[in-house]
Amino acid sequence: MFATNPFASLPGGLSAGSMQTYVVLMVLAVIAGTLLDMVHKGSAKYFFANWRKTRSQGAPVDVASIAVKTAVVDVLASGEFCNPRRRIAHLLTMYGFILYVVTTAIMVFAYPTAATPTPALVPQLWWLGGLMVLAGGYWFWFFIRVDVAAEGNSPLRVVRADLFILSLLASVTLALVWAWLQARGSAASGILFGLYIIATTVLFGGVYWSKFAHMFFKPAAAFEKRVSKANGTYANLPLQTRDDPAQRERHSMELLRDAPMDMGLGIKREAPRHY
Repeated sequence: MFATNPFASLPGGLSAGSMQTYVVLMVLAVIAGTLLDMVHKGSAKYFFANWRKTRSQGAPVDVASIAVKTAVVDVLASGEFCNPRRRIAHLLTMYGFILYVVTTAIMVFAYPTAATPTPALVPQLWWLGGLMVLAGGYWFWFFIRVDVAAEGNSPLRVVRADLFILSLLASVTLALVWAWLQARGSAASGILFGLYIIATTVLFGGVYWSKFAHMFFKPAAAFEKRVSKANGTYANLPLQTRDDPAQRERHSMELLRDAPMDMGLGIKREAPRHY
């Protein structure tokens, strides 16, 4: 089962070409949804405007070293998460999803039928990636995301931003169950395949309404943030304080001192445990 390409024998007499067409359509849906999201939210416009401001007003910095640090810390290691549990869950989901998507594309395009035998390693990595997604995703949903006491929200509260994680978990779960049933020769595998296609369509077709698009913009935003912090423009600091670490620290503490602890909610806040 773990060494078999499930896409080499599609249910319902579907051809390999139909699955390849579907994958291409999902790629186009992600591109279109991301572009629409950027236009709607003005993400690109904000980024380039802020970047020009950062470069023109700030002190000279080593952009290359900041780019490397951004790639290693913020992208590869998800350094923005201070909570170890959340970081591990995020890394499991992220790397599992990458492995799952890449191996899916390899099996669909490089080894589409039984006439082109798939190396056992490829489906094995597909299963590993899928299980990593489920481990990180379900851990986040049931044990990290529901820790909402600090915000005063109900654990049962579902918002539009949850569309990505829910559709991702549904898609990968149904994919693995379908592959398992197909390997066992179950008649129910066709039904699971249909549900898998529906969930996957929601996942990639719903980019505009979910948080999917932010994964493409987040590295650029993290890079711009590091540059602005390095040259002193991040907190709109006066010119005379940008090169003085002690004055920058005092300026930041003054901003924190003046901020209301309830953040305008009018409720007693507990210490957050899930960030």
